Amino acid sequence: MRQLSVLLLVVLAGCTKPNVPVYSTVPDFTLTERSNRMITRKDLDGKIWVADFIFTHCGGICPAMSANMENLQARLPKEVMLVSFTVDPQNDTPAVLTEYAKRYHADPERWLFLTGNIDAIQKLSIEGFKLGMDTTFGTEIEPITHSSRFVLVDREGRIRGYYGMDDADTLDRIVADASRL
Repeated sequence: MRQLSVLLLVVLAGCTKPNVPVYSTVPDFTLTERSNRMITRKDLDGKIWVADFIFTHCGGICPAMSANMENLQARLPKEVMLVSFTVDPQNDTPAVLTEYAKRYHADPERWLFLTGNIDAIQKLSIEGFKLGMDTTFGTEIEPITHSSRFVLVDREGRIRGYYGMDDADTLDRIVADASRL
């Protein structure tokens, strides 16, 4: 009987979902969505969301990142939000972001495109999300250096995962980790 109990505990332990770590908390922000409405971090409270940092005239990684976000939009439950922050707010106005969002069939109810003051966005990227960003160094193809990582955020605004574009199973891992939250 004791062996059966131990075996049952071992089997049950193997069936539990591993915890998704907590890295830090996204600080408060107020930015403008492509619809011209103001969005704050508090507007995302109670929601699971995936964030990325892109810009619309990027000749490098951004189109692939946005295509992956489009894929996530199809794969994740409707209650999971997607949030793309522009790293080039001088050029990425709400009107430009609206056109860009159309290219990726972004559902305006669940995929936000945010712009605002460059200093606020740079601070949010570096200090808030712990992702690199530099507007003074880049290449002709990608004049703004920024992270190509996706970030999973839980209902309490806590960062729960970082996912690189180079990983073949990135989207699968994001979907699996979001389902654990």
